[in-house]
Amino acid sequence: MAELATIARPYAEALFKTATGDLDGTSAWLDELAAIASNVQLQQYAGNPSVTSAQTFEVISGVAKSKLPEAAKNFLRAVIDNGRISVLPEIASQFRTLKNAKSGSSDATVYSAFALDGAALADLAATLEKRFGRKLNLKVELEPELIGGVRVVVGDEVLDTSVKACLEQMKTALIS
Repeated sequence: MAELATIARPYAEALFKTATGDLDGTSAWLDELAAIASNVQLQQYAGNPSVTSAQTFEVISGVAKSKLPEAAKNFLRAVIDNGRISVLPEIASQFRTLKNAKSGSSDATVYSAFALDGAALADLAATLEKRFGRKLNLKVELEPELIGGVRVVVGDEVLDTSVKACLEQMKTALIS
């Protein structure tokens, strides 16, 4: 959705420029707001013409688990006043990309058939950081259909060492 990315870019860049002192804190509350804003019922509520911006703001800030700092409240008001609630997840994604570019790291999703304990995850992180040549912010998601092994997605790069991928490669080799 190029249009969504185009709309989100100025918000993410402006927020990044103003939050250079506390990128981690800003990222935390922005991710929380993005998670709240991705709720379909909230988007329908905010899109209702009889609901005011102040009411939408109160609902979102009331649902937030942590107390929002003043910068977060001001940013949220600007997004609501401009009718961009549905764009908040994309704004958070672009902000995270800008933050990662500054720190020289990348977000990585590790899909695993089984839960990984702390030591296994630390070993995997070290190996992956060496393989990709940069610091990685790992997020683990369970995907039992992999059977075993892991599949790692870093941006547009994929490293698939799962049993399922090996079986697919064997199937392709036997068929051809």
